[in-house]
Parts: sequence; C-alpha cells; structure tokens
Amino acid sequence: MTDGFHLVLDALKLNGISTIYGLPGIPITDLTRMAQAEGLRVISFRHEQNAGNAAAIAGFMNGKPGICLTVSAPGFLNGLTALANATTNCWPMILISGSSEREIVDLQQGDYEEMDQLAIAKPLCKAAFRVLHAEDIGVGIARAIRAAVSGRPGGVYLDLPARLFAQTMDAAEGKNSLIEVVDPAPRQIPAPDAIQRAVDLLKNAKKPLILLGKGAAYARAENEIRTLVEKSGIPYLPMSMAKGILPDNHDQSAAAARSYVLPEADVVLLIGARLNWLLSHGKGKTWGGKDAKSWGGQRFIQMDISPTEMDSNVRIDAPVVGDIGSCVSALLAAMGNSWGKPSAEWLGAIAERKTKNIAKMAETLAKDPSPMNFHSALNVVRDIVKANPDAMLVNEGANALDFTRSIVDMYKPRKRLDVGTWGVMGIGMGFAVAAAVESGQPVIAIEGDSAFGFSGMEVETICRYNLPVCVVIFNNNGVYRGTDKNLSGGSDVAPTVFVKDSRYEKLMEAFGGVGVYATTPAELRKGMEEAIRSRKPTLINAIIDETAGTESGRITSLNPAAALKK
Repeated sequence: MTDGFHLVLDALKLNGISTIYGLPGIPITDLTRMAQAEGLRVISFRHEQNAGNAAAIAGFMNGKPGICLTVSAPGFLNGLTALANATTNCWPMILISGSSEREIVDLQQGDYEEMDQLAIAKPLCKAAFRVLHAEDIGVGIARAIRAAVSGRPGGVYLDLPARLFAQTMDAAEGKNSLIEVVDPAPRQIPAPDAIQRAVDLLKNAKKPLILLGKGAAYARAENEIRTLVEKSGIPYLPMSMAKGILPDNHDQSAAAARSYVLPEADVVLLIGARLNWLLSHGKGKTWGGKDAKSWGGQRFIQMDISPTEMDSNVRIDAPVVGDIGSCVSALLAAMGNSWGKPSAEWLGAIAERKTKNIAKMAETLAKDPSPMNFHSALNVVRDIVKANPDAMLVNEGANALDFTRSIVDMYKPRKRLDVGTWGVMGIGMGFAVAAAVESGQPVIAIEGDSAFGFSGMEVETICRYNLPVCVVIFNNNGVYRGTDKNLSGGSDVAPTVFVKDSRYEKLMEAFGGVGVYATTPAELRKGMEEAIRSRKPTLINAIIDETAGTESGRITSLNPAAALKK
C-alpha cells in the first residue's frame, strides 16, 4: 500500500523536482519530514512569504516550477503575495497548501484554520486546483506543472486538504496513477508573415533599437540574441533583470545613453519586454512625447509568447507571437546574410553620449566622501561583481535598487535578481536563499535598510543552511533617508526614520554568521572579498550618509503629494 504523503512526493520527484521551500506546521509537518527522508531537499523558512519568494525566483532561474509548501489559512495567505508576484513577473511557481476539509469549509462549521483557500487564490494566480482523492494526486500535480510553465509562465495554487494525505491505495496502482509531464512548455513557432513584417520594419529603420526584457533572460535565448544583436549591428538596451544576456560592457549596449535612445529611436524591437510602467507605457517624455500620455512616434516590433500582450499601451506594428528562442531564430533566418548595419550617424550619436556619460559616472564613482554615499559604496560592489562574474546579485530597495542597477555591470545571464515588474520590497532574503541553493554560487544581496526589514529574520535561515550569502545593507537610518522630521513637532520620529546607527551586523552574528561594520569603501571591500573567499554567511552594515537618497528612488511622481507639487 501507499498513501497520499508518498504519492505527492513521488509525483514531484517523477517530474524532476528536487527542492521544496516552505515552513512546516499542521497539516504538512509530516510531509516535510517524509520529503527529506525521500531525498528531497527541504529548505525551511521563518515566514511563508519568503519561502514563496524563494520558490518563485527558483522558477525563473531553472525554467521549471519552484515549489512552496505552506500550512493552511494564515500560512497560505502569507504565501499569496509571492504567488501573485510570481504570476505578475511570469515566473513558474506552485504554491501547495494544506487545507481544511471541504464539507466543513462549505458549511462554515468552524474548523481549525478554516478557509476556502481555492476561491481566494484563483484571482491571484494563473490556475488553481484542488485534489480530493489520492488517485488524482498525479493528475493534480501534472496539471499544476503544465499550467505553471506553458505559454506565459506564472503562479499556480494546488490545494491539498489534510485528509488527502492519510488516504491509502494499492502501491502499484498508485505508481501507475502518477504522470511524468512530457514537453510542458512546447515551442511556439511564429508565423512567417509576422516575421516578414518585422524584417521590413527593421530594414527601413534609420534609428533602430533592441530592448531586452527579463522574458528574454528566462527564455535562455542568449546565444540567439547575441547573434541577432551582432549581426544586425543594432544598439540594445537591457531591462534590469535582462542585464547580462549580453555583457553590460558590450560595444552595442546603449544603457549609458538610455535617455537619448528611447525618444530618438524610430523602430524598437521588444524581446521579452513589456511596455508597462517600467517603460513609461511606451508613451510620454521618456519616448519623446510632448506630455505623459502622448506617443513619441516610434514603431514597435514586439516578440512575446502571449498574443494578448500586443497593443496593451500603444500600437504594435509588427507583433511576433511565439517563444523567444523561436522568434529570434526565425528573424535571423529571414534577415539573410546581406543585412546592412544602422547608419554611422545613429551609432556615432549614441557612442558620443555613452562616452560622455561613462566619463561622468567614472568621475562620480572615484570620489571618496565621508560618510560613504551610494556611489562610493557601489563602486566597491561594481569591482567585486566584475571580479566574480558567476556570483548571483540580489537587489532591492528604492535608491539601493536604482543606483545598483545603473552602476553595477552584469556579465552573464540570469545573475541579477531583483524586485521585477511590481517593484515590491521584501524579496531579498528569499531570493538570496534560493539563489545560493539553486546555483551553488556565492550570493551578493544589496539591500536598502528599509527593504531588508521585510525579510531580515531569514538571516537565521542563511546561517542554518550555511549558505554563501553576503548581505550588504546600505544603512542611511531610514526609508529613502534618515533626515525627515515629524511635521507636528511631536516626540515621535517621522514615519520614514529608523533607530539611528542600527547595528544590523549583530543580527547575523547572533546566529553564528559573520558581521561587519563598514564606514569606508576600504572596509566594505575587505568585508565583501572575505565573504566571497570564505563562503560564510556574512552581513555587512555599510554606513551611508543619511542625507543620501531621494523619495521612492526615481518614481517620486507616483506619490500624489509629490505629483501635486509639480
């Protein structure tokens, strides 16, 4: 005989799942024990949201669903933020939660942690399923896997009531009921006429631009993309999690001339990137429009696996629907061998601005103010990442995110993990744990002091599993900065101000890790180099000028009061 516990584990193992992120408790504690006994790696967190974030980013890194396991009701709700974030970012993840029995939930009879979890999850994820009978476990997990990775990837919820685990059935029948999912994310070949439209637009472009999104990084199409970029000679601009698809120091990177190329380009090829708020919706002054809602006149080619993404903000003149690898390969084939390069005038104008901006940035980075500011501290991080290109970089915060994205170059794909489409804070320690577990490489987590607070207790998790994670907290005593005042004149500090001179490094030391208090670039460099060398859990409390930083980084205008001031 076999039971629901073992059928769930056997189904996961059959489909290549080797790691579960979660938090044990009734009714899934025994499942975590059995999973470990069966050879699965179970990474146990201090909060379900962080476990969910770990599962989500594992899905991005691996291209197969990350698994998050939670208890019912409150634990399930804690995992929902990560599930919704995974769906928004198109990362494959499965949230598996124990739940109360249907007959009690439906009659609202007051069970332990009673909640209709399936109904709550449905609006927040790509798909949701409930398994009531042991013989259906194989089908339930197969459907969840296929839903998570097929088409546009996303989050899936799988509801497993407590009574399911104890159900028994014949072992042979149970084995036969399991499904090994075949080709869960099949290639989707773009239509030839769609490719020809894209070729025609690019041929006639005077100022073409390629824009790479994290969908291109997820697609593992870096070889095809490099060939396209170098064959066409078209300058490219990477979004933050697309950094490293081509090295940031590539000659054709236009990142240092971003504010010039976006409004000036006449044809823009979007590869795995969406024209959402991160790209000003394809409109406004960013794109050369006269005001926030006006279109700058560009013509867009968009490669995306979802046809409904087209025309979401502006007209897409050449929609190319399919998986990124197939789309780029088809475009390359249609271009032929006699493709001309963009005009020398266009490339020269970009090069001129790049040279000027890079020199200006170098001058800023070379300064050594006391206390440190974001630039002087990130100059150290920039050097460390360059010397360790295989290391994973996790990044969150407001100013800590914006400055890191523009200063620290990446050299390999899928090495930069950050807040993504929603821009949510709190992903840091969950991402750092998963990055270390999934890659086996050292992890550098650059955190704002505010962002770190959302998941900081997971430094115990980092120490418990002895993970090679170096957390660097840019400590400027508050949200954005530590200088705000209480406008009422009362004794309470302003809502954005923290305890002055907090000793965050002591938190890591409390669990057996290494704590470093750094007030100069030299101390920061020494701490980071030692952390990479030793692979010991390390937290560096990097003291930053508390006047450094601006509200919400570069999106101050989203604050209504700030917008009114304009």
